[in-house]
Amino acid sequence: MATDAAARAPLELTLRGVLLGGAITLLFTAANVYAGLKVGLTFATSIPAAVVSMAILRFFRGSSILENNIVQTIASAAGTLAAIVFVLPGLIMVGWWSGFPYWTTVAVCITGGVLGVMFSVPLRRALVTGSDLPYPEGVAAAEVLKVGSNSRAGDIENASGLRVLMLGALFSGGFALLAKMKLVAEEAGKNFAVGGTATGFSTSWSMLLIGVGHLVGISVGAAMFFGMIISWTTLVPWFASGGDLSAGVDALVGGTFRGQVRFIGAGTIGVAAIWSLLKIIGPIIAGLRSALAASRARAGGETLALTERDLPIGVVGLVTVATLVPIAWLLWSFSAGGPVHDYPVAVIGGTLLYLLVVGILIAAVCGYMAGLIGASNSPVSGVGILAVLGASLLLVAIFGHEADPTRTNALIAYALFTTAIIFSIATISNDNLQDLKTGQLVGATPWKQQVALVMGVVFGSLAIPLVLDLLKNTLGFVGMPGAGPNALSAPQAALISSIAKGVLGGDIDWGLIGIGAAIGAGVIALDELLGRAGKMRLPPLAVGMGIYLPMALTLLIPVGALIGHFYNRWAKRSINPEFAERMGVLAATGLIVGESLFGVAFAGVLAWANRNAPIPPNDAPLALMGEGFESVALWLAPLLFFGLIALIYALTRGMVRSAPPASEQPVDQDIATYR
Repeated sequence: MATDAAARAPLELTLRGVLLGGAITLLFTAANVYAGLKVGLTFATSIPAAVVSMAILRFFRGSSILENNIVQTIASAAGTLAAIVFVLPGLIMVGWWSGFPYWTTVAVCITGGVLGVMFSVPLRRALVTGSDLPYPEGVAAAEVLKVGSNSRAGDIENASGLRVLMLGALFSGGFALLAKMKLVAEEAGKNFAVGGTATGFSTSWSMLLIGVGHLVGISVGAAMFFGMIISWTTLVPWFASGGDLSAGVDALVGGTFRGQVRFIGAGTIGVAAIWSLLKIIGPIIAGLRSALAASRARAGGETLALTERDLPIGVVGLVTVATLVPIAWLLWSFSAGGPVHDYPVAVIGGTLLYLLVVGILIAAVCGYMAGLIGASNSPVSGVGILAVLGASLLLVAIFGHEADPTRTNALIAYALFTTAIIFSIATISNDNLQDLKTGQLVGATPWKQQVALVMGVVFGSLAIPLVLDLLKNTLGFVGMPGAGPNALSAPQAALISSIAKGVLGGDIDWGLIGIGAAIGAGVIALDELLGRAGKMRLPPLAVGMGIYLPMALTLLIPVGALIGHFYNRWAKRSINPEFAERMGVLAATGLIVGESLFGVAFAGVLAWANRNAPIPPNDAPLALMGEGFESVALWLAPLLFFGLIALIYALTRGMVRSAPPASEQPVDQDIATYR
């Protein structure tokens, strides 16, 4: 009987699933690296990875819901790890690296990512099985897997989902191509003086931003819009008041925003991240107790259910300690010849302790927030700011403020390098619990998923430095030497490196951070009041992001959130609401993926066009129109942009209407019985 049950048990962790997950990883990692560098946000890849997996594995014999779950687990972990771009480009901006050393970058991503997986193991019991957190993306991914695996009509839904994903990518990438051909404008904006002060408005005609807005939702979109209003109607005019207009209004507005307002946003984000931590200390402790209790039960011979079998806590501890060895070597190698080697044992030992303590706390914060509002909205950038602030202050406590600029720059680079490892921990723990929630809902074995998460970390780590180097060598980053007109803004990396410079250089304006903290405290109070009144929440982290991200990168996110809100209202009235909402998610994801992959491809085109190092370099190799067409392109852009957005959503709704109603979808009894 047991043998027969084992024979009927569906496949889970398989070689073909691992290979497929690795292949999907390459696409979504490249897309997320570009998106992170362009707008400072990354997107969750679980649902599109699940759709692609089911569309492919259905052609193979014996494929199952659990095998598809492993594929999306690998792909989503690797895609999320791409958020390391929030830190690593800072080493280019401060002039410490001239490129991304391949194996060093890989090692940073792998070691931090593995620690993120290990730290999330005990948190599963506290934040997944032992809590009522909604895990919106994890639940949605589970529903996608259930429908695709449990019904014959699931094949129809999978085909529709893949089609709308590809259409969204085609529209988004196509518009980005037209922009690079100079047929439509990429941006629109104007800075202006008003009564002795100045401000401005701007937007990027980027379908990626519409997709991001749809995914983050109306609450986050409204909060970002609120932060943007605070920034551009109050803070920028206030600090620009009486400023020097002799260099032009653009210089005054840009300098005010970068030099003052963004640090206020950093203070807001920092307070929001601390508040998140304070709210979850209890569940964290409960999770650790539960993990230890499960370990004792297993040691006493008690048989745990498959869905409760994590990696043993002893293995977690052993892997954690073992991972600290290569991290210590990385820190030693990176800091060779600098001031850190004046006190190597104290500094590197203290760094390892800092990594452990802060890493565990950040894993808990990100895991909780992913469960509350989704991995895409989790405060990874906020905790990155806190991490670099803590690392910098520890170095100041040991070395003080160095008079030698060379030694100061070495300490800045060391703080950023330390933060990069912590960031790898944060990004992976941000995603892992979402995946483990999906696994819980489909009956997966946790330890197999945790092994798959480690595999996803390795796949993503091998791809990230290649994409980073390509983008750095072709498009460049704003703030780095030689950045051209196509340079990516890399907003988080710029801000985090600025904080490290300010703290270690001794010239950070704590007053600006304090103003931001006060705004954050006010927004937290407002958000809590709205929550108690049953009104739409105003996430403090999103308000902070709205303050410190440039308007060109934020204005269309609330627009996308509003479009997504109205689409979801329609979806709830449709015959198959869950399917309709999933189709909207896939359309939005396609908008992100298409533009992102085109951005990476355009970097390759730039590399080819400038292979012989022409002077000046060719920054617009695809341009068909000259400067005389700019005024026409400026008007064409919004008309075509919103026309295509309306068309993709109309096509999505049409596919939803043509799908069979949920009541007519026959269930596959064999799979349903096993589950």
